[in-house]
Amino acid sequence: MKSIPFFTDDTIVFGILLLCLGLVFYTSSINKGFWKTFYKFVPAILLCYLLPAIFNSLGLIAPKWEELDADGNIIEKSTKVYDVAKNYLLPAALVLMTLSIDLKSIYNLGPKALIMFLTGTLGVVIGGPIAVLLISFVSPETLGGSGFDAIWRGLSTLAGSWIGGGANQAAMLEIYKYNPEKYGGMVIVDIVVANIWMAILLLGIGKSERIDRWLKADNSAIKALQQKVSSYSESITRNPTLTDYIIMLSIAFTTVGLAHWGASGVSDLLSSNFEIFNDKSSALSSFTSKFFWMVTISTAIGIILSYTKAKRYEGAGASKIGSVFIYILIATIGMKMDISSIFEKPGLIAIGLVWMAIHVLLLIGVAKLIKAPYFFLAVGSKANIGGAASAPVVAAAFHPSLATVGVLLAVFGYVVGTYGAILCTILMQIAAGS
Repeated sequence: MKSIPFFTDDTIVFGILLLCLGLVFYTSSINKGFWKTFYKFVPAILLCYLLPAIFNSLGLIAPKWEELDADGNIIEKSTKVYDVAKNYLLPAALVLMTLSIDLKSIYNLGPKALIMFLTGTLGVVIGGPIAVLLISFVSPETLGGSGFDAIWRGLSTLAGSWIGGGANQAAMLEIYKYNPEKYGGMVIVDIVVANIWMAILLLGIGKSERIDRWLKADNSAIKALQQKVSSYSESITRNPTLTDYIIMLSIAFTTVGLAHWGASGVSDLLSSNFEIFNDKSSALSSFTSKFFWMVTISTAIGIILSYTKAKRYEGAGASKIGSVFIYILIATIGMKMDISSIFEKPGLIAIGLVWMAIHVLLLIGVAKLIKAPYFFLAVGSKANIGGAASAPVVAAAFHPSLATVGVLLAVFGYVVGTYGAILCTILMQIAAGS
């Protein structure tokens, strides 16, 4: 049973996460002595992610835990901080960051972003069966289980999550009927392995220039987009007034409200009128995900507003406010990582790590071959592994103007997630000898 953390009140947990962010940003602004040397090796964004993970591992905070009720029954409790950040702050950040977007410049980034995304998808599809095959030689008992307890059935949910997202993961659980009592083990693998890779990607962002040189990548189009947005921002920069802040927050959270309303409407419309969207074995079932439509609608509203005078609020700091929301989301994602859980399911974790290594090695190989910048590698990977909740976070860590690239690629993940996961599962079933 997951023990009760020291702090369970959401208000206190949120305060701790903001304390982490404040400490990181304050110490990283000290441009001398120990801290200057420290942040040469440890990117600030990585620490924003790892500090909450450490607090979780120490038992101070936790995303979920179990308690006993008055009758001695186990009940699951959870903090709502991550849900608030994902469902409210993320769409607000997306609209604020896309106010100054230049779609033509994003188009000019070329096909390498899509190539790296599809490479990441292929890495997941072939990585699963190869990992199963390799682990079967070293630890065949790890791949035990028959019928609905078969490990390959559980790993199918991992494939769905790592290509598409939560909706695709749920679809794979429905299709292959893995034993729900053992499903928690797969969730641990998903969280641990995906978050280890997230930490590595964030570490690489601070060294992206050096990585690009090693890849011999041409990142001129990315730099041009960043420079264009920065130049535009500088040309309209002004000291924001209280009115500016109120209007920017009004734009952000009115969009959040519209996105939630629209997401519920579209999801209900599809599921109520078209039976194919209710078929969990169909890739179209992913389109009933309210989170998918929420992200899509909020991004679309931001793009539409970028063609209006609202674009000028970038000069008052719209993307900076969006970045604040993104960093809060990073901290809440870090809170989900319990470092000690790595040792709870060593066999399954080993499968996940080998699987992820294959995904990563394929990405690096193709990036080297086509000379794709690290930005495309990182965002292409997270559009698969993290989906719409993580891809914009990683993209925005490079520059706020790039958040939309992460969203657009994550949308592809929802589209191909279920079909790719089914193919991966068939190959894993063959590899497991079932």
